[in-house]
Amino acid sequence: MAQTYQAQIYVTLRPSVLDPAGTAVQSGLKHMGYENVDSVRIGKFVEMTLTADNEAAAKEQLDKVCDQLLANPVIENYRFELKEVAAV
Repeated sequence: MAQTYQAQIYVTLRPSVLDPAGTAVQSGLKHMGYENVDSVRIGKFVEMTLTADNEAAAKEQLDKVCDQLLANPVIENYRFELKEVAAV
């Protein structure tokens, strides 16, 4: 029987890739007086609910979705957290 899972997916630029949006936010924060902010990296957050036969199948599907659609593997990294949702 299929289980329902909730995934929280984080996509961020690779550390070697310039992040102009992050640099702009950091600059804005400094202008606002937040001199203690050393760096800012901007990324994407995706929340997804899916069904799968088991946790391994859900993780495999999420890897494919991230590689093929949600992240550009050339310039971005991704990670996800997965938790089973209790049936109602």
